[in-house]
Amino acid sequence: MTMRRRDFLAATVAVAAASQPGLATPDTARKLKLGLVTYNWGREWDVPTVIRNCEATGFAGVELRSTHKHGVEITIDRIRRSEVQKQFKDSNVELVGLGSACEYHAVDPAVLKKNIDETKQFVKLCKDVGGTGVKVRPNGLPKERSVEQTLEQIGRSLNEVGRFAGDHGIQIRVEVHGRGTSEIPHMKTIFDIADNPNVAVCWNCNPTDFAGDGLTANYRSLQNRMGTIHIHDLRNNKYPWAELFPLLQETTAESFTGWALLEEGAVPQDIVPAMKENHERWKILTPS
Repeated sequence: MTMRRRDFLAATVAVAAASQPGLATPDTARKLKLGLVTYNWGREWDVPTVIRNCEATGFAGVELRSTHKHGVEITIDRIRRSEVQKQFKDSNVELVGLGSACEYHAVDPAVLKKNIDETKQFVKLCKDVGGTGVKVRPNGLPKERSVEQTLEQIGRSLNEVGRFAGDHGIQIRVEVHGRGTSEIPHMKTIFDIADNPNVAVCWNCNPTDFAGDGLTANYRSLQNRMGTIHIHDLRNNKYPWAELFPLLQETTAESFTGWALLEEGAVPQDIVPAMKENHERWKILTPS
């Protein structure tokens, strides 16, 4: 049986760390890793194309978004799940996780239950295809009840799916998302309630990150629960990457995976060259 290139490199680092006590292992170093979210770059690609294009551009991992052409959905059967897992195992690209649209703010209890049940199905799917986490989101503050009640419901729901996911070895990654809910103080309240250690933040590089005391203070308020990061097109400075990346590099939370995943709405005419340019910019922003 041949060893995949990334597995060989990981094993080499582990051996070196064991022989040199001063060298950090991957578990403690949590070196930043560049990946792709298939929204919207990659939404029209099947799984082999996703893998091929990531390998060609230096993207080491991918979060597969639900409802897109790759078709990694909760409805696929066990045979297809095994096929997807094998495709990634035989490649140099890690399946970082799955991107669902599950959310927990609904006033209707039946809608809330549907989203919780669907999250649990995504957890099972993620385990079957070899991923490590499921992205979920808060998505608004209904006017029919108080903000405090909504935030508490979201937090309690995340605890429920977090416990379930933990039993399957999968992390729940909560995207900083939604009108009102993307405000960092509200996310902090959600995470104060969602105290299950298997529930982590997916930082989303939003305009709301700069409110109040600014980006650094807002990031640090959630830093100890960080799991993954959604970045945007690095070829522009609409977001202050030079301020964000040092914050990422100092993050030592147990939940932090080190994955920074490019999620960009605007689709370039040629995606693969744009990915290559982003990888070059990534190397400048993460020199160590």
